[in-house]
Amino acid sequence: MEFTIGSLELNRSNPAHLGTAPLIDSVGKESQTSVGKSKGSFENYLLAAVEELNGQQTEVGKLQGQLITDPDSVDIHDVTIAMAKAQMSLNLAQTVIDRVITGWNDLSQTR
Repeated sequence: MEFTIGSLELNRSNPAHLGTAPLIDSVGKESQTSVGKSKGSFENYLLAAVEELNGQQTEVGKLQGQLITDPDSVDIHDVTIAMAKAQMSLNLAQTVIDRVITGWNDLSQTR
């Protein structure tokens, strides 16, 4: 494992695992194979997920406002589906955050 300023960088040996470090074969040499997926950091994935969640929430707000101001222009089923999607995403995000905090607390406690 090698540490860099501002982030943790791990060498990976499985091409299915995402990361920016080069692939390492079983004897510790860099492999020449490429994953074929776009590489990004965990921070980028996390920010994209939060932006998606925010987009869903603002879409629901727009649809609700449109439903109040001009009820004939929007289908109530579309509003209900958008609200359900946004609520499910918010619940999933809250569950992930709670588990990350619980895991961090478990790791940080000395036993």
